[in-house]
Amino acid sequence: MGIGELQTIATVSAFVAFVGVAWWAYSPKNKKRFEEDAQLALDDEDKEPLSDEQRNKDK
Repeated sequence: MGIGELQTIATVSAFVAFVGVAWWAYSPKNKKRFEEDAQLALDDEDKEPLSDEQRNKDK
């Protein structure tokens, strides 16, 4: 097995992995989950304010 064959195998493997990740990311069953996750940074309504103890813990 030469270097050319190993490079071909690596390229095909990387392409298959890319297609798999893209399919997973864009599959309809994951759409709701990803939309909810995208809103996490913007949703601060449900959070309670930090207590003095919690604020001072990080210092």
